[in-house]
Amino acid sequence: MTRTRANGVRLALLGTFELECEGARVRLPMSAQRLVAFVALQEHPVLRTYAAGSLWPDTSDARAHANLRSALWRLHRCGHRVIDATGDRLRLDPAVRVDLHEAEALARRCLVDGVDLELEPSALGGDLLPDWYEEWVLLERERFRSLRLRALDALCERLMHAGRLDDALDAGHAAVAGEPLRESAHRALVRVHLAEGNTGEAIRQYRLFRRLLRDHLGLEPSGRMEELMRGISTIDTVR
Repeated sequence: MTRTRANGVRLALLGTFELECEGARVRLPMSAQRLVAFVALQEHPVLRTYAAGSLWPDTSDARAHANLRSALWRLHRCGHRVIDATGDRLRLDPAVRVDLHEAEALARRCLVDGVDLELEPSALGGDLLPDWYEEWVLLERERFRSLRLRALDALCERLMHAGRLDDALDAGHAAVAGEPLRESAHRALVRVHLAEGNTGEAIRQYRLFRRLLRDHLGLEPSGRMEELMRGISTIDTVR
């Protein structure tokens, strides 16, 4: 089968794995999905030996390489060049669009170049392959989650200062949903509620965070959170 360039290929890794070619979903066996995801998460082309050993660590080298060849064959049957398997190295075809890469670029722009106030929180994506538990996925998932949450914090703060309080609440709630024990996200929500004049909502947000922190970690909110609440009332009243 003649394979075409990947101009119309889009790979989704956030929330779920999905490969689309020219707008049509391509169904792949799990072995091919894992190969595509693994290569897409690498910053540079990887040796076939490294890919085979990482994806099939509990088999012999010969079996791992056979599995890799089989996965590549199944992938190439889709008719589009998703992975460039030239020589002894593998890389994602540069024309493949990856939602993770796009979300990472947006998040970095929020943190480095300033926040685009028209950015929707959903554009920063969800968790990376949440139902996959391989170590190489777990490490990348945590890295992206940290980047995403810091960008949402920045977006929430910028929207609040711009007076777009409803949008700021959306960004803050997205950050809390991504990591319910993240104090910076709860503090941001408290500040937004105060900017709206909703003192009761601010107190409820504080109490929710305090309860979560106590129940899950046996800790108390930081001094920064307590100082923020002292600006509302006495700490005894807030508690």
